[in-house]
Amino acid sequence: MVRPRTNDAGKPGTTRRSLLGGVAAFGVLGAAGCSRVATASTTRGGDLLGRLKAQGVVRLGIAGEIPFGYIDRNGDLTGEAPELAKVIFRRLGVDRVQPVPTEFGSLIPGLNSQQFDVVSAGMYINPERCRQVVFSDPDYQMLDSFIVRKGNPKGLHTYRDVVEKKAKFATGTGYAEIEYAVAAGYRQGDILIVPDQVAGLNAVEAGRADVFAGTALTTREVVKKSRTAEATEPFAPLVKGRPHVDGGGFAFRTTETGLRDAFNAELKKMKASGELLRILRPFGFTRAEMTDMTAKELCRG
Repeated sequence: MVRPRTNDAGKPGTTRRSLLGGVAAFGVLGAAGCSRVATASTTRGGDLLGRLKAQGVVRLGIAGEIPFGYIDRNGDLTGEAPELAKVIFRRLGVDRVQPVPTEFGSLIPGLNSQQFDVVSAGMYINPERCRQVVFSDPDYQMLDSFIVRKGNPKGLHTYRDVVEKKAKFATGTGYAEIEYAVAAGYRQGDILIVPDQVAGLNAVEAGRADVFAGTALTTREVVKKSRTAEATEPFAPLVKGRPHVDGGGFAFRTTETGLRDAFNAELKKMKASGELLRILRPFGFTRAEMTDMTAKELCRG
């Protein structure tokens, strides 16, 4: 559930990680996307924060992706990004959040067409997206990891290992891990593409794949109940010959730098106090996913 993993022009099937539960989430609250927010201000830095305070609610674009932003079985909005948004916006004087579910590839178009106020979906920050929106600093960083058989019999720890040991490689639909494997020399036509990390685990357990590549968080979580598979230690894939670490954050319209700056100020306090980790921990995040990277760094690529 990489990072230049997709384009975000609203094309079907494009995701940053895998898109989990998007259809179900849309069925619950799809009508929320039918009305539009007020048009953007031409005021320097934007006046959206003032308008949100006045109306008492902020609309969050989510993509139904566990654990980043989704509707749970009780019909409640949750996930690492929405739970963080609830706290920060309350401190900014906006008491309520309202989810607007959509497909991941429609988040940036939906934001820029006024369908919602903020993208709250744990979106990876990369140069292409930074040309379309402004980002908060990342609230988490993410490395990759493999699902392998217990004991990792083929000794697979990097994409280069997969190539050199001629392992049967699997990853998810639209995952950036496809690009990472190809860059390491794996033939794209030989990659087994499966829907998500659960299907990846099944492929490894059944022997249809030697390894499934995904994010460290999703692989770590999905193998917890497996008797025959495990997750490898997280690692940074190589991009242009250099280790690459991704970071995810909140997206705002380019006119609303005032809101972005106010959001960043609260986020910085929460990082310093350790409150951020306490909010994200229930969703599987650990201290290893905490980061001091900035959006500016990630936007440079």
